Amino acid sequence: MKKILFIATAALILSACGNTTPTDDAAKRKQLQELKQQVHSLEQQIHALESDLAENLTEELINVKTTLLENQKFEHYIEVTGTVEAEQDVDVSPESAGVIKEVLVVEGQKVSKGQILARLNTDLLERSVEELQVQLDLAITNFERQKNLWDQNIGSEMQYLQAKNNKESLEKRIQSLNTQIEMAEVQSPINGVVDIIYQKKGNIGSPQTPFAKVINTSNIKIYGDISESYITKVKKGDDVEIRFPALNKTVDAKINQIGNTIDPNNRTFRVRINLNNDSNLIKPNLISVISLRDYVNESAIVVPSLFIKEDFKGHYTYISEKTDGKDVAKKVYVTPGVTNNNMTEITDGLTAGMQVISEGYNQVVNGTAVKIN
Repeated sequence: MKKILFIATAALILSACGNTTPTDDAAKRKQLQELKQQVHSLEQQIHALESDLAENLTEELINVKTTLLENQKFEHYIEVTGTVEAEQDVDVSPESAGVIKEVLVVEGQKVSKGQILARLNTDLLERSVEELQVQLDLAITNFERQKNLWDQNIGSEMQYLQAKNNKESLEKRIQSLNTQIEMAEVQSPINGVVDIIYQKKGNIGSPQTPFAKVINTSNIKIYGDISESYITKVKKGDDVEIRFPALNKTVDAKINQIGNTIDPNNRTFRVRINLNNDSNLIKPNLISVISLRDYVNESAIVVPSLFIKEDFKGHYTYISEKTDGKDVAKKVYVTPGVTNNNMTEITDGLTAGMQVISEGYNQVVNGTAVKIN
């Protein structure tokens, strides 16, 4: 301030000097002497004013807020997208080929294990059974007569054995045809709901062509692919949190299985989570987000990530401490650790009991006097 006033005064004097037109050197020297006396007088006045202001000056304080640091539990989570699948999801096909004669269910219908969903045309097989049954009746009569004669030691053993073989052969042929007729019935292998019917009456059914999809969503499984860098941090039985954004729902569960191979395409391993879904609200292929904890510190110093700044020497933050009875801001260099949810663990530089500046930290520098609100 003193230099500014001096320069301004000198400029006024020189300006005044410029407007004066001396008549000779003596007049100029006299005028210069007078001006020097004026400058000396002004300097004395400036010094007096500065001394007076210094005695009565009250230092301006920066208003800040602080947060007391305490040891607390800190956890870090990783998030991956999960794939939802039903535990039981089956495409049902007939065991034999043939024309679909009847469709006995509709989409959305609940079915039980073993319930018949459709039947193929078995007219030819049934007629064959009828014909063989007539032959079997005669064969049984013939066998019984031959057996009675043989029991009485009448007739030849060969006649008895031929009658027995003929009867048993016809029984097996009828049994085989009945089995084929049973295979023409499309049965549900599980308890569930008919989700999709792929074919209709009159279509050709075969083991290679699915007739319907039956699904049971009371139990589901969720798969997640996790980077191989976390393979030592994720274990079977670990707690996980599963979020379903579309349902606005969060479920706690545990990891039931960890894959034993690494996918060479994306360098991930797979985890599986089993989940009860009695309400059937969670559907296969529903978007899910799996959160897994990979780090925990039971006693950590944690600050919001916004508090941490960086310069050419490293990361730092501001704390408030007492200096000569006054609260001042102090710049402290820190070592950040793991960051999660906009909170950062500090592994070195801060300790419990310190007052970290939580508001107003952008207005202070090292040594700034502060007022804590």
